[in-house]
Amino acid sequence: ESLGTRYLFSLSGNQILPIYDACVDSKIDLIHVRHEAAAVHMADAWGRLTGSPGVVLLSAGPGHANALSAMYVAMMAESPIVVISGHAPLKEVGHGPFQELAQAQMSAPVAKAAWVIRDPDNMSSEVTKAFRLSCTGRPGPVQISIPFDILQAESVAHEIQASDSMTACIHVSANSIDGVAAGLRKASRPLVLTGPWVMRSDAYQNALPTLHDAGIPMVGMESPRGVLDPSRGGFLEILEDADFLLLLGMKLEFTLRSGKAPFINPSARVIQIDPDPLVRSVAERNMRDRPHLLETIEGDPLHALELLSRTLTGPPHVSPEWAEQTAEATTFRPPEWKDIRTTGGDGYHPVEIGIAIDRFISATDDHVFISDGGEFGQWMQACIGTPTRVINGPSGAIGIAIPFALGARLARPSSRIVTCTGDGAFGFHPFEFDTAVRYQLPFIAVIGNDACWNAEYQIQLRDYGAQRAKGCELLPTRYHDVARALGAWGAHVTNVAELADALNSAEQSGLPACINVPIRKEPAPIVKLKT
Repeated sequence: ESLGTRYLFSLSGNQILPIYDACVDSKIDLIHVRHEAAAVHMADAWGRLTGSPGVVLLSAGPGHANALSAMYVAMMAESPIVVISGHAPLKEVGHGPFQELAQAQMSAPVAKAAWVIRDPDNMSSEVTKAFRLSCTGRPGPVQISIPFDILQAESVAHEIQASDSMTACIHVSANSIDGVAAGLRKASRPLVLTGPWVMRSDAYQNALPTLHDAGIPMVGMESPRGVLDPSRGGFLEILEDADFLLLLGMKLEFTLRSGKAPFINPSARVIQIDPDPLVRSVAERNMRDRPHLLETIEGDPLHALELLSRTLTGPPHVSPEWAEQTAEATTFRPPEWKDIRTTGGDGYHPVEIGIAIDRFISATDDHVFISDGGEFGQWMQACIGTPTRVINGPSGAIGIAIPFALGARLARPSSRIVTCTGDGAFGFHPFEFDTAVRYQLPFIAVIGNDACWNAEYQIQLRDYGAQRAKGCELLPTRYHDVARALGAWGAHVTNVAELADALNSAEQSGLPACINVPIRKEPAPIVKLKT
């Protein structure tokens, strides 16, 4: 509570009930979910939207293990979360106690740090350390396990100040920034690319006008599709032409096709500013055939953006045409999309659904758009242009849409929240509608129902042919009735013209809502400027 925690996203278990009891006397609210991964997803959405750690409380053993995949989602999205797990009694470890697992070792690949608290007198400092680490440098999950006997032991009380959780910053030297600024001025077609954490920051928003005035485009990247992210329009064709890349907290890995041609101009100079030595070493490995073109700088990208904003003031340093060309490319959508009309039959084209949702969500300035992965999710991300969005992120995982919506509602109590998911992804956490009803957390979920795991089906069609496209079929289930059975509002929209009315009715219900829409099996869009 001293560190600012408002909610604990949790699923109960024997080893953590003392913390439940302690919460009775605090201002912290427990959000008790139906699956441990959903608790992590909710905390992830909270972390992304508020910038402060979402906090998860899980039981030991299987409860802890159920959270690992969701921790990977948060790690790849660079979201600050703290996962607190119960643990077998420390004095019994090695003697076969109930639910004994090597939890810290299990968490290590999907967390910035993971450890077991072994001294009750260190509880305050260890928890504070976890909060600080989750926000320091590249944000991400930190996992701590508290053995049951440590949790019940008497300890010395330590007062915690909220300032203890303030993030540390690896400053970038003024000389380094001067060199970066000189490179940007000298380039004809420079690009500044940022990763998920940087693009969510105030520093990013504050720097946009200055870089725009200097003629230097800045693009945030957070999609698993990377350079083929349909929400970035024809960005790939711009990237191929760029002669200078400044990567701020942006990894030079699969999202940038590891820096390979033709995705990256083979003669382009690349400067990466990042606090993580592993990230910098990956860039050096992927650019080993062009080491003379790469410079890596240790430092905080947010600090670098602040310094660049001061250094690049004044008249444009780059031809305004390049910035205009980039803006047009990243917002480009094929004009024929607006003319797509289907009459139902096997379902509607996803673009029709996306356009209708975009109109609805954009009617208010206070809104959050959430998108799952998969082909339907890619269409929604391409069609819905709201600036405030939370997507599955570089992990490429699916199933996040419903728990993300709950976390978003807690973080943004007054916002219009619409979450979009395919029918396959919806099946991961449908019972979180029960959680939403219990805690009165309204949102609108739109399900694109093609009765198929369509992303994999499209790969089968492409690589193996229609005759060998097997194993990805689903039923056209009435998911809206599932939501109704859990106390939510639900509707089956079989005429796309009725979607706008359904969205309004869902919002007016004041309940968590599920709108089930039949769609066609369409591959995710690939937006091209050049035919």
